[in-house]
Amino acid sequence: MKKFLLFIVGLIALLVLLANLGPMVLLGVSVWLLYVIFKKFIKSDSVAGKIGWVFLGLIVVSIAFSNVFAVIGIAAAYILYVIYKGWKEDDEPVGPKPNGDPFDNFEKQWAEFNN
Repeated sequence: MKKFLLFIVGLIALLVLLANLGPMVLLGVSVWLLYVIFKKFIKSDSVAGKIGWVFLGLIVVSIAFSNVFAVIGIAAAYILYVIYKGWKEDDEPVGPKPNGDPFDNFEKQWAEFNN
């Protein structure tokens, strides 16, 4: 039952991620553009150039803030990652090996303790 619920939550997270893929891409492009604008602002020597870069930066910041739905997509991607890790952990067997002695590890540790 646990794997079924993980599958359903993962499916919902995947759909949310796909629905917010566009805003995520635009947010990434906006952050990259802000980095480029900041570098150009630092290199600019004239006051008019700096004012132009600040104006352009404000426009790009407004575009970035309009894509706040990208945060929901990032959260969905994180949920998918956590579900993937949880799914892999559930596959490992719990307890002693089927063919091994359950006290095998105990005897090794006891021998190390005595030495």
